[in-house]
This record gives sequence, structure tokens and C-alpha cells, in this order.
Amino acid sequence: MWDALTNWLNLWVGQIEATVFQNVVLPVVYNLGFGGYAEDAFTGTEWLLVGLVQIAVMVLILGPLERLRPVEIVTDRAAIRTDILYTLIHRLGLFRLAMFFLLAPLMDGIEGHLRLLGWQRVNVEDWWPGVTSIPLISFFLYLALFDLLDYWYHRLSHTYRWWWSLHAVHHSQRQMTLWSDNRNHLLDDILRDFVFAAVALAVGVEPSQYVLLVALSQLLQSLQHANLRLHFGWLGERLLISPRFHRTHHAVGLGHEKRATAEKPARLGGCNYGVIFPWWDMLFGTADFTDVYHPTGIRDQMPPPTGRARSYGDGFLSQQWLGIKRLLRLG
Repeated sequence: MWDALTNWLNLWVGQIEATVFQNVVLPVVYNLGFGGYAEDAFTGTEWLLVGLVQIAVMVLILGPLERLRPVEIVTDRAAIRTDILYTLIHRLGLFRLAMFFLLAPLMDGIEGHLRLLGWQRVNVEDWWPGVTSIPLISFFLYLALFDLLDYWYHRLSHTYRWWWSLHAVHHSQRQMTLWSDNRNHLLDDILRDFVFAAVALAVGVEPSQYVLLVALSQLLQSLQHANLRLHFGWLGERLLISPRFHRTHHAVGLGHEKRATAEKPARLGGCNYGVIFPWWDMLFGTADFTDVYHPTGIRDQMPPPTGRARSYGDGFLSQQWLGIKRLLRLG
């Protein structure tokens, strides 16, 4: 049944993708003089369509849910508009297009060099023939594998000050909404894409499967960041990350700090680093299943005496520039 459903879905999506590619994308590619990249543009069309579906779900489903059960009243509409810009850049494939020209030659060169050395991909489908080769099982294993990678990538960005100087852009949103997930520093996104592309190369995930993995993860993260008073109950909270669980990660003084003790002041750290599953937080001792919906932001954004009223930027360009200044310790 799963195979039949998958085949039908692939056929239906493939027809739409082919139509958009032939009538919209391909003429643009040739008119811009990039005919040599026509084959790669087909994959880009898949990213575009998946992004449009994601945005439709966000607007038609998550938006009404936010209005039905908000955690707080949104007052800073300008900040939300900036977050929408981040979302459009990432979900509609503009960032992916830039990454293609930046990373594709590098990854192709690395793969070619490794093949000359006799290296072979560690395909998940080959781990247990007859079991991990089942599409649904292999997809879930890839999902869990990349989620574990995401956990450690995320946790490390809260550990090293240079890395936090970039990741802080994401945490500086003091009114989280469904649009807040893609609010990141572009340098951090470039680093993350390189790491994930390298792992995808190593484990042999197919490009179309990787698109689906990323799309599912992004959509769940949009739900987690939503201004939505929602949790999944005692058991559900331990199976899938909810908006309440992830909001604790963004909580002022909790999500980005290790709590102060008599011996040590508050320092970089935090809790609830998981992206899809809370299992890794539970396994590595960083889970906090509080039932409180905390205010979000970074402590030093707060006015004195709680913080020092530090600015992280009011728009896309200022947020990116201030992130670079923090990285270089210039501000």
C-alpha cells in the first residue's frame, strides 16, 4: 500500500514538476544563458514546488491556528515581515540556488577524489538488506540520522562563542511566529548546508529523497516556532517536538544559557536542542519538559538591570551585518 501511494504521489508530483520546468523554469534558464545547467535546474524546480506547498500549509493551516490559540499578542509587525523575507529566500529556492553554485563544484570534486581512493558510500539501504531497503524504513532512518546530526550541530552552535555570534540572529526574535524558523545568519546557513551535504553524500541519500527530508523537517520547524499554545501531552511530547517544547529553547535565560550557580555565572549552553524528535535531548540530558510558555529572546536584549539593551538589528541587512560584527568582536 505504501509503495502504491508513493508511486502515485511521485507520478502526480512529477507531472506538475515537468510542466513547470518546461513552461517556466527552462525558458528562464536559457534566456539567462545558463543552458548548461538545465539538468540541475530540474532539481531546483522540485525545491520551488516543495517550497510553495510549504508556504501554502503555513498560511492556510498554521496561520489560523496561531490566531485561534496564540501564546501572546503580536505587536512587532515589522519583525514578522523580516522573518517572512527570510522564509521566502529559503523556501522558494533562492538560497538553494546560491548554494548550488557555491557548494556543488566543491562537493563534486570531493566525491571524485574519494572515488579515486576507492571510497564507497555507506548507503542506509544496505545496512540490513530486506529491511532497511524498504522505502518507508529507509526514509525514517534517514530522518532520524539527520535529526541526530541536527541536534549536535545545533548544540555546538550554543557552545562556541564565535558560532553563537551567528546563531544569535535566530534567537533574537522576541515574538516567535510560524515565520521565525528561517531567521538565521547566512554564514551559519552556508556552514550548515555544507555539513549536511557532506553527510548526505556519505550515506548515499538520493536527491529527491533529500528534498522530502528537508521539506518535512522545515514544515515541522515552522509548527514548532509558531505563536501557538500547543503541546502533545505527556507521551506525545516525548515522541515529537511541540511548540511548547521548542519555545523553552528560545526562552530568555533558559534556551541559550546554562543556569548560574554559586560557583559559576550564567554561560553559553541551554536546553531542548532537538529539531524533530526530543529523543536526543532525553538521551544526552538536555531535555526540559516544562509546562510554562516563557517569553523569548536573548538576555542581553533586555533593558537593564536584566540585560544591557543590546541590538541585534531591526531588518534583514542590519541583522546580518551585526552578526558579522559580533563574529569579529567589533560590536
